[in-house]
Amino acid sequence: MQTILGAGGSIGTPLAKELTAFTGQIRLVSRNPKKINTSDELFPADLLDAEKVSKAVKGSDVVYLVAGLPYKIKVWQEMWPKVMRNTLDACIEHKSRLVFLDNIYLYDPDHIPHTTEETPVKPSSKKGRVRADIAQMLMNDVEAGKVNALIARAPDFYGPGIKNTLVNDAVFNPMKAGKKASWFASADKIHSFIWTPDAAKATAILGNDEKAFGQVWHLPTASDPMTGRQIIEFLASEMGIKPKFQLAGKTIISLLGIFNPVMKEFVEMLYQYDRDYVFDSSKFEKAYHFKPTPYREGLKMMIAASG
Repeated sequence: MQTILGAGGSIGTPLAKELTAFTGQIRLVSRNPKKINTSDELFPADLLDAEKVSKAVKGSDVVYLVAGLPYKIKVWQEMWPKVMRNTLDACIEHKSRLVFLDNIYLYDPDHIPHTTEETPVKPSSKKGRVRADIAQMLMNDVEAGKVNALIARAPDFYGPGIKNTLVNDAVFNPMKAGKKASWFASADKIHSFIWTPDAAKATAILGNDEKAFGQVWHLPTASDPMTGRQIIEFLASEMGIKPKFQLAGKTIISLLGIFNPVMKEFVEMLYQYDRDYVFDSSKFEKAYHFKPTPYREGLKMMIAASG
């Protein structure tokens, strides 16, 4: 049995599909899980409920924690440590291996222009400190020999039909609707994004390789990131429209935050857009002979998938 905690999201859905290459027993856990594969087992549960998490994990060989929480710092500070602790305790109790899908908020901003698995952990944001704390919680249990786990780390997502991502929500969807795209801080800095089908496939590969555990892995991401301007111009060219966009800096986003809570929360993360942002996944690519989807190919597939 392989179990997905936080099923149904940007990675949880394609991950359920990818796991069929390794097992016929997949359990989907969320508040309101829905089948992805006909044979999926559904287990409704709140990840803040330790008893429910334990029951959800029972009988699992591998557990994937891919949950997303509302983009609010108070929610993250209150809920993420509980979700991680409940998951770790359940995996320890039932001797299940754990794969945790993480982001790069915990890294030192000075190293954003080129991050590897060895990049220093030195977050500058409140959200980054939460991510650093829960990653350390996991690694403490690994180092103590309590649990067999790994961290699969990814940059920002882009992919077919997903939500709450810059490329999808601020660029592609507005352009498709005949509106201006939006970008943050600088449109002329390169920025790594991961194609969600690649992220899901790689996460499944890691979860089914016992040698991968006890480590941090960067999920496969194309090594030639584009600038925001290049992404917008390429999409516009493929869609046969003009590349119109608006640039939002700290002042504008702060003003938008008065009316939009998500924008208010995003201000502290703008450092990821005012400089180059390159996510190095060569460790994974070499270990598993994996070639990430090139950006232009992924963007073309986004357009095709949208109908």
